[in-house]
Amino acid sequence: MKNNKEFINPIDKDKITDKPHTLPYAHTVGGVVIRPIDKGKTKSLAVEAMHKQTNSQLKQIHEQMTLLAEQAKKIQKRIEISEIIYDSEIGFKPLIGKTYHLYQRYDETTLLSVVGPSEWGIRGCPYNQFLSTATLLSDHTWEIKD
Repeated sequence: MKNNKEFINPIDKDKITDKPHTLPYAHTVGGVVIRPIDKGKTKSLAVEAMHKQTNSQLKQIHEQMTLLAEQAKKIQKRIEISEIIYDSEIGFKPLIGKTYHLYQRYDETTLLSVVGPSEWGIRGCPYNQFLSTATLLSDHTWEIKD
């Protein structure tokens, strides 16, 4: 005799599937353990790494900007000094790479000389004040030595 009864599965329909590969967990006892990703932790680590890297890059840029600002100040100072020297009386053609000396006369005009303050001999410096020693650079600006 045949049993005409229909088979009824005793397991709840919400706990079985005909497509086990779509489950977010292992469907057999020997299956690999699949742990869900902690998205908050992953994002936190990524954001922390991003901040560390960008802060490092910003620090490098800041150091470069500081260096450029210092270089710009030095160039500006050379321009100012060069203008003072070129406004002075120069009785010769200055040569690039040579060192010259800037003096102030009693009437407060300035003069560029090839004679240094220690080279005047017995009579001493005929000018009111020694201002500085400068070297002519190849860009025709002056670098102050003293």
